[in-house]
Amino acid sequence: MTQILARKKHGIPHGSRLVDVLIVIAVAVICLFTLYPMYYVFIMSISKPQDVLAMNVSFWPTGFELQAYKKIFTDSDMWRAYGNSILYTVSTTVLVIITSVMGAYPLSVPELRGRKYVVAFVLLPMYFGGGLIPTFLLMSKLNLYNNIFAIIVPASFNIWYIILTRTYFTGLPRDIRESAFIDGASNFTVLRRIYLPLAKPILAVVSIYSIVTMWNNWFAAQVYLPDKNLHPLQLYLKRVLVAQTVDLTKLNSADIENAMNQMLSATQMQYAMIIFTILPIIFTYPFFQKYFIKGVMLGSLKG
Repeated sequence: MTQILARKKHGIPHGSRLVDVLIVIAVAVICLFTLYPMYYVFIMSISKPQDVLAMNVSFWPTGFELQAYKKIFTDSDMWRAYGNSILYTVSTTVLVIITSVMGAYPLSVPELRGRKYVVAFVLLPMYFGGGLIPTFLLMSKLNLYNNIFAIIVPASFNIWYIILTRTYFTGLPRDIRESAFIDGASNFTVLRRIYLPLAKPILAVVSIYSIVTMWNNWFAAQVYLPDKNLHPLQLYLKRVLVAQTVDLTKLNSADIENAMNQMLSATQMQYAMIIFTILPIIFTYPFFQKYFIKGVMLGSLKG
């Protein structure tokens, strides 16, 4: 009540329907521009192939075709790439969480000798890297070329995630840690029983960042994995989107009809593959939504 009177005293209205309407309209417009590309890809994947190739689909699907999805579900190469992506994403996310926590906890302890120098040493590679050629040579010397660990090992350690986790740990009350030491707890016990349960928000942030990054990663696989059986889903999708082209001028009249049908099917299959690829990310985010926003804010505001 006091706040309402204070607002009226200073001439600030408690609520304005006009402002609420403008905010709702602005949010609706932003949602429209954000969701329409995904909606467009979806209706293209279920419309008639002829209309898809002619780009005659705008707001509503023309017809209802699921032939592209049927081909996807029967594509053994796609399922192999799907399994590879799941393997790379899950293993990398677990390792990133472990390395982030184990690296952030010592750096958050004020009593650590030379902590400032260690932090500076850790931050240095985040700004200065060796580049692609030295990294490729290193992978070759370690016998990781054409090996799944060429994707997993480099991505299992991220300095930015360590800094985020360390910033969050620094913001936790020091009294909790000191009280645990008085009761005879070790550093490992403090980390496992006190810090980790309180660090769910920042761990959710690290997890969702790592999942999205690894799921969308294709360049590292293209450089280090020449074996197509080891390719992740995104690299397979890249091959489908780029390589599905047919030059009709080089075909005879007997093969033109089959080539046209192949082009119609391939074009619609590209849209279906995009929808099928982004589904895991869409279904993953709700599990981390509870802690995600809180973790982002705490990790960014704490000094």
